[in-house]
Amino acid sequence: MSVAAYPGAAGGYGQKVLLTIIVMTTILACAMAGRLQTEIKQGKPFTSLEQEASLNLLRTADAFLQRMSAVLKPYRLSHSQYNVLRILRGAGASGLACREIADRMITRDPDITRLLDRLERRGLVTRSREEKDRRVIQARITPEGLRILDGLDEPMNEVDRRQLEHFGEERLRTFIKLLELARARGG
Repeated sequence: MSVAAYPGAAGGYGQKVLLTIIVMTTILACAMAGRLQTEIKQGKPFTSLEQEASLNLLRTADAFLQRMSAVLKPYRLSHSQYNVLRILRGAGASGLACREIADRMITRDPDITRLLDRLERRGLVTRSREEKDRRVIQARITPEGLRILDGLDEPMNEVDRRQLEHFGEERLRTFIKLLELARARGG
């Protein structure tokens, strides 16, 4: 059907109505599809709300990790290496066994030994066998590792703030509870 078929088309009224219908339909289609569906250019709807929520979570986590990686890049650290250094700083002078470090990681790394190898080559951690049990290898952060973390504390805190400060305190607390609830059910 052409625009001229609408009454008042010559005066522009019919064109405005048609344009409004097209714009509203497009806006509603985008709103119905969800932002993620548009971002990843997915034509078909998600199979479930759970799938859409899961994929949104993964996409958001990736965006957060990319921003963190940009801060870590000048220090030649991955987010996993940064996580290990923070874990070891928290452990203090006694350090931690490799298995304990692996259990505390935010994102699991299947090869914690190789990760520690790279950090040790850079002089950021040391490893030694325990005298009580020679099977246990204890890792400790070095003064150089502490120095690097000291330089990263404020920039990384700023990344966290910028990513979520628009939520406000009440929404952040709710968000944390929802994430914890999702993780508790995930096993």
